[in-house]
Amino acid sequence: MANETFIGWMTSIQQYMEQALEKLLPAASCAPQRLHEAMRYATLEGGKRVRPLLVFAAGELVGAERENLARVGAALEMVHAYSLVHDDMPCMDNDVLRRGKPTCHIAYDDATALLVGDALQTRAFELLSQPMPGIAPASQLEMVRTLAHAAGHAGMAGGQAIDLASVGLPLTLPELEFMHMLKTGALIRASVLAGSMAGRKLSGAEKEALDAFAKRIGLAFQVVDDILDCEADTATLGKTAGKDAANDKPTYVSLLGLAEAKRMAKDLHDQAFAALQGFGPQADRLKQLADYIVARSF
Repeated sequence: MANETFIGWMTSIQQYMEQALEKLLPAASCAPQRLHEAMRYATLEGGKRVRPLLVFAAGELVGAERENLARVGAALEMVHAYSLVHDDMPCMDNDVLRRGKPTCHIAYDDATALLVGDALQTRAFELLSQPMPGIAPASQLEMVRTLAHAAGHAGMAGGQAIDLASVGLPLTLPELEFMHMLKTGALIRASVLAGSMAGRKLSGAEKEALDAFAKRIGLAFQVVDDILDCEADTATLGKTAGKDAANDKPTYVSLLGLAEAKRMAKDLHDQAFAALQGFGPQADRLKQLADYIVARSF
């Protein structure tokens, strides 16, 4: 691995992804202008690009081409952006702030925000289905299937449905974990797996190890989000702080307490590291991202 620092690598990928998204999103000057402008508003100039970073880090394990990883990363980021637009709408979480600026339905209107989510989701699958040099059609089809599963009823949408139905209800730890494995973890897992499909073919054991890492870091991401919702302020988060508690939503902090939630995040981080043991230094970027995800609150 090159001696490039993690912060340098991360900043480079974030900038590269911003340029890729600029190109891959419809131009605001093209009709229908308002929809395209709102799609760009919801996706560009904000967010840490964790999912594309995971795509690129997993791609390092398999020697994937940078241009292909940018396309895969853009597809994952567009699905993520769509989920945030819909999640913020009055019929869902009804929030007014996202990534430090007014949410899409506030900046535009409810109908436009609904269409923005629809258009971002379908654009993501359009990107994944276009030919990518050096990637076999079967691998691309597997990427499409992986993202569809992660975004749908057995993934993100299903987790959101459970979340909405759980307001004010006591959940057990296994029930809370199941909800967040779908709502948040599924798309993070898909980012790792899709990135690993863009290069050399992994062995069965390697796939299992990478999947184990992805599952644990996806769950850790949500645990840390719950901790931040409790500890950080609105300016730091870029979204309304304390909203889960105010809405009586079950969280890891409300179920376990702050200290135990932090311990759980650390345990998941350690388990994620252990899963990557067999890969050697090629997995360093994934390990560094695991550090970054968990250290957001410590």
